[in-house]
Amino acid sequence: MRIDQLAHRRSTLSEHAALAEVETLLGTLGDQVVGVETEASDLTRELGKAEGDVDQVRERAGRDQKRLDDGRVSSPKELESLQHEIATLGRRQGDLEEIVLEIMERLESAQGRRAELAVQQEQAQARRLELMASRDTSTGEIDLEVTQLGSQRATQVGSIDEPLVALYEKIRSHQGGVGAAELKARRCGGCRLELNNVEIGQLRDADPDEVMRCDECRRILVRTPESGL
Repeated sequence: MRIDQLAHRRSTLSEHAALAEVETLLGTLGDQVVGVETEASDLTRELGKAEGDVDQVRERAGRDQKRLDDGRVSSPKELESLQHEIATLGRRQGDLEEIVLEIMERLESAQGRRAELAVQQEQAQARRLELMASRDTSTGEIDLEVTQLGSQRATQVGSIDEPLVALYEKIRSHQGGVGAAELKARRCGGCRLELNNVEIGQLRDADPDEVMRCDECRRILVRTPESGL
């Protein structure tokens, strides 16, 4: 019975459920990291293109301004056209620089979320290691006790008739792991029911070595001085 209890305890350690939660959290965080890193990568490419557009407009405006400053434009119409283009390029450059700033802000936000996720991942990994250590300690203690009980049981079984051991195992498999119960104050320790006078008389008259069973739960009754016989 104790071995069965230990097996149940081993399979229901609180660390198992806690570890499952941490593993789920780590999986979720991993997915979020992939998402934010993909976003940051896309924004980095978008930023590079936007900055390239600004450079192109700036270079073109610089060439136009140099032509204007050098006095190489003599035609009033061409001069007016050049001045208009320089003004248009200036507005275009301003619009593109606004786009660059907006992308930079979005990229900074994505990088900030990535840093936060990294901290959460680190904390979850630390919690995972802590739970695994606690689980391993608990299972190690349980396994040691099971081994010790197994050795004791093997020694005890060796001194008991095989038919009785087989009967005990058969009853135990059908009665929740308990094949024998102490009879105490005329009450079966297995089903907790009190035996009637006829049953008590049969137990009292039986040979001390005779295997007697509870009529209700069919467990082997263990008689002691406290059985009330």
